[in-house]
Amino acid sequence: MIGQSGSRSVVRGYVKNRGITLIEMLVVVTIISLIVAVSFPAVTSGLDSLRLHQAVRDVVSLFDAGLSRAQRSQQVVEISVSPRENALWIRAPESQFERKIELPEGVTITRVLPGNLSEDELRVRDFYLYPGGSVPRFGIEMRNRRGQRRIVSVDPITGVPRISTPEEGSDAG
Repeated sequence: MIGQSGSRSVVRGYVKNRGITLIEMLVVVTIISLIVAVSFPAVTSGLDSLRLHQAVRDVVSLFDAGLSRAQRSQQVVEISVSPRENALWIRAPESQFERKIELPEGVTITRVLPGNLSEDELRVRDFYLYPGGSVPRFGIEMRNRRGQRRIVSVDPITGVPRISTPEEGSDAG
């Protein structure tokens, strides 16, 4: 005799519960854990890359703003880089204009270019943009937690910021 009573099926006097067993639940949890463990490094690597790309875009935007402001407003613009604070800012003292960016967590300023071996690498470096004057050669190298590096520098001939990837093992800028 087959009959149904709630969530139980009755087959010839035996009661069989519908549902899942503890073993089945453990197998599912183990499979999900393995999928998460395999995919986690790829996800964090992707996030680190996104942070580095965003920091590069922010620095290019800041350099562009400084170069543009010096030409349009005909004012001296100061670009400061502080590896210790992991920040950059531009100032136009005559108009009390200031804009500051802080690099996202996981992205650090590793070098300010051009480098000078006799100087303290963590001190604030200042570069001045003069209206109608030639653009100085300067830039910064950034690195994320995964060791990916990018250099944002200003081309002194065109006055345009450019992004480059340093070769592995090279320390020259």
